Amino acid sequence: MAIATINPATGETVKTYEPLSEEALEEKLGRAAAAYRSYRLTTPEQRVGWLRAAADVLEADTDAVAELMVTEMGKTLAAAKAETGKCVKALRYYAEHGPAMLEPRPADAGAVGAERAFVVHQPIGVVLAIMPWNFPLWQAMRFAAPALMAGNVGLLKHASNVPQTALYMEELFRRAGFPADVFQTLLIGSSTIERVLRDDRVAAATLTGSAPAGQSVAAIAGDVLKKTVLELGGSDPFIVMPSADLDRAAEVAVTARCQNNGQSCIAAKRFFVHADVAEEFTRLFAEKLSALVVGDPMDDATKVGPLATESGREDVERYVQDAVDKGATVVVGGTRPDRPGWYYEPTLLTGITPEMDLFDEEVFGPVAALWTVQSLEEALEIANSHPYGLGANLWSEDEDERATFVRDVESGMAFVNGMVTSYPELPFGGVKQSGYGRELTELGMYEFTNAKTVWVGPPSSEQSEGDTATASE
Repeated sequence: MAIATINPATGETVKTYEPLSEEALEEKLGRAAAAYRSYRLTTPEQRVGWLRAAADVLEADTDAVAELMVTEMGKTLAAAKAETGKCVKALRYYAEHGPAMLEPRPADAGAVGAERAFVVHQPIGVVLAIMPWNFPLWQAMRFAAPALMAGNVGLLKHASNVPQTALYMEELFRRAGFPADVFQTLLIGSSTIERVLRDDRVAAATLTGSAPAGQSVAAIAGDVLKKTVLELGGSDPFIVMPSADLDRAAEVAVTARCQNNGQSCIAAKRFFVHADVAEEFTRLFAEKLSALVVGDPMDDATKVGPLATESGREDVERYVQDAVDKGATVVVGGTRPDRPGWYYEPTLLTGITPEMDLFDEEVFGPVAALWTVQSLEEALEIANSHPYGLGANLWSEDEDERATFVRDVESGMAFVNGMVTSYPELPFGGVKQSGYGRELTELGMYEFTNAKTVWVGPPSSEQSEGDTATASE
């Protein structure tokens, strides 16, 4: 894929970039390694100042950055502004809480025969971030903010269709006053990732993307024994039980499925509705989906913009057609609007069966698949049969159902009577083929730190000869 900004609302190529030459890439790697040698010695208080400055710069740039994201991947302007605000919040969160996260953690010195014993979290080096296009600022920021706070250096290999957002990230941290080369963008193709990851100057990698991409990166990293964090696909279940507030559940279901034009790993994609309320919920869901305005993402009235790529829309159309050919019913939507750009109507399908491709694959567009179930146990059985396990939703006022859901759903995140989303204050990540590791909170910071054990013995005069005659392990 060419490194280029192509406006998905029009199909127009706005700007193209040449990939870095081998010489330019080598220079950037060398500069990143040199930057780490000095940046790791900065204090948490210094990093706090730079993070706060970055938050201020980004906040001032909100309108321009939001318009840039709309142009590059088609999210609505309102969504782009909200994404920018979320990044500002993350920068300030780590500025406020980062120093405490990096404080030494005391251990039981007496139990190990020490005068003092503690754990320190120290940076590990240059970390390669391989990021997708769907939340081009947020997904890069939720790596960058904790990594920089911990004292690591970042290299960003962003998706090839959001190069201007990627370059803005590098500019942002430079303008905020971070030392030179602490965060750099690499305009390279996917074929160059292995070369970078195998480089001895790169310590680890984080990837948000597809399961095949995660498998590839994990295999390379495993071969050279480097840490990875993977946030991969999702096909989140959205379970509705009879005790739920159906109108509210349907309202949130529309947002949960169509947020970011349906292009979100944590979007609800599979809807399991109890038979007692299936007819009413389906009616409400269909009405609210049909009411969404599909159009120019720069227009404030628009709720659903275009898909980010032409091939992405073709994939969505293929999944819907396959389901229809195998007996699914289109309740609403199911077609592309007659207009320029890569638009697709919000769609609701019922009558889903295991033979359909969308039964166990992720549909990255505004297409909801709805099952009628007889019980929570049936919903969980079907939900858990899926290879992904990122997020999950339950709508119920029954405490026993809530407890069963939290206990039994196979996912990294479980939300009751609310939409799965990400917060700096909560860990983010999945299980099964949705990946491993966590982002955000202190867990996200610790993924790329060395949890170093420190044992300090008492003065030599206080030690007896027998104290040193202990087993070594």
